[in-house]
Amino acid sequence: MNIYDIAKLSGVSIATVSRVVNNSPLVSEKTKARVRKVMEENNYIPNVFARGMSLGSMNTIGIVCPDIADSYMARAVAYLEKNLRDFGYDCILQCSGRDPAHAKSVVSNILNKKIDALFLIGSFYTFEWISEENADYIREAAVKIPVFMVNAFVRGTNIFCALCDDRSAAEQAVNLLIREGRKNILFLYNSDSTSTHEKRQGYVDALTEAGIVYEDKYCFRARQGIEEVKRDLLASISTEVDGIFATNDRLAAGALKYARETGIIVPDELSIIGYDNSELAISCDPEITSVDSMCETLCRINIDSLLCLLRGTMPEAKTLAKGILVRRASTLL
Repeated sequence: MNIYDIAKLSGVSIATVSRVVNNSPLVSEKTKARVRKVMEENNYIPNVFARGMSLGSMNTIGIVCPDIADSYMARAVAYLEKNLRDFGYDCILQCSGRDPAHAKSVVSNILNKKIDALFLIGSFYTFEWISEENADYIREAAVKIPVFMVNAFVRGTNIFCALCDDRSAAEQAVNLLIREGRKNILFLYNSDSTSTHEKRQGYVDALTEAGIVYEDKYCFRARQGIEEVKRDLLASISTEVDGIFATNDRLAAGALKYARETGIIVPDELSIIGYDNSELAISCDPEITSVDSMCETLCRINIDSLLCLLRGTMPEAKTLAKGILVRRASTLL
């Protein structure tokens, strides 16, 4: 007997059963009595996670991301907030910025707000490819409450992760540039996150498979803003570059502005591929080929994992989604 069975027998939604477990004032006393009677008749006892929420918690989910101005982060937050609200949860959002020390402080702060679970968006919070100790603060948080990670992976008890296979998706994107005949392909990035590390590995994999020697000069870090990306490329990049793989669509848009400023024709002389398949990719002229990193899918998987815990079953610790290359006019093929 689980929460789904109780909801069906009571004639209410799963969210309503959750609210009854939490003694929410949003449910009428009549409905509470009906649901509780079904629970008693079926000897249903909410699991430890659900009981913990009903004893003194605020029925609130914490969401932390580096920067809400980032289109990927904004999409993830919007999806999580709407769907968690449908299940009866309020959300607290905090933006950590991209300083690791400050990120740890933000996580510590939000844990003090009596949240029932924590969602971390993006691979910025892990840095396990540098050292596993960099994610210890996440494992410590998971001792207190379940932690759900969107597009990141940390090993640990009570941590549940859904992420895009960034390495494979990046390799697929760079392979497209190679098939177009591009020889001098720039890897354009703006952070040292785990996701960036995986994308770089995919970039190197594709070059190696094609017999192209990797060169550090084609691995370029730019600043955040579109205009800043354009200026950084104008100041530093040789016109011999004939392909650009950018780790997000904002960088790709900056690369497109760089091409226009220099008179380079896209895609005849320069092909550009972005990442995340955001609205920015279709707002440019030409529209930008981009990898769909399955943002909403990853968020949905994490919400499903939360519901698994509520019904007393253990979700997968790691779920990997496959990115999809969406072809548009910034590439030839």
